[in-house]
Amino acid sequence: MIPLAITAAILYGLSGAWLLRRLRHPQAAANGFLPRWPAVVALLIHGALVWKSLFTPEGLNVELFAILGLVGWLVALLLTLASLTLPVASLGIAVYPIAALSVIGLAFAPPGHYLSAELDFGLRTHILLSILAYSLLSIAAVQAALLYIQDSHLHRQQPGGFVRALPPLETMEKLLFGMIGLGFVVLTLSLLSGAFYLNDIFGQHLVHKTVLSVIAWLIFAVLLFGRWQFGWRGRVAIRWAIGGFVVLMLAYFGSKFVIELLLGKA
Repeated sequence: MIPLAITAAILYGLSGAWLLRRLRHPQAAANGFLPRWPAVVALLIHGALVWKSLFTPEGLNVELFAILGLVGWLVALLLTLASLTLPVASLGIAVYPIAALSVIGLAFAPPGHYLSAELDFGLRTHILLSILAYSLLSIAAVQAALLYIQDSHLHRQQPGGFVRALPPLETMEKLLFGMIGLGFVVLTLSLLSGAFYLNDIFGQHLVHKTVLSVIAWLIFAVLLFGRWQFGWRGRVAIRWAIGGFVVLMLAYFGSKFVIELLLGKA
């Protein structure tokens, strides 16, 4: 497992490096598929490792590093597919190295925390929606960070090679709100499914996760309302987007880190 994880990490790194070179030198590496093919191979390896780690005879593995590996794979997959039709390939500069770290973490993960193989279908749906919502909003957060860099360069009147190679600011903002809108819908479905299928949030150490997830949902709701009603854009929108993502990250991974690694509880 470890040699395969290292191979996938190297391939992710190659794709990220080629994308960075293309941003700095738009005339070089003109072939748009060149940065993608190592990522495609890495995704196949990463996906196989995720499957092996998650679905075990003992049940569904929801240990912290296993879920991080799944999220890293899903984010990289969504980005790679979206880049076929949308000008979002540059996000791979951040996404692919993160995916590389997640697959390495997956290979060195400690023994898992398993949910019963007879897990209720509704609860499985809730878990899947939660991971999908986090993955979509992760891409939106990377997009927001890249948009902040682009906006800062333009305000300082320093549109260097990096910024010049990005899509126009208006296009970047439309893509950002499109991803946030989709992630918000999936997050809403996740919270609703959790309300139906999670019977004992106190016994399952889920109070903090639920509260933080609802706060994140409210932040994204305010952001989308502000965009619709007041035309929010630029740094205001970026701050709200990153703030919502940070709260959502704390809701899931922050709570799992404290419970599993610091407190040593399942």
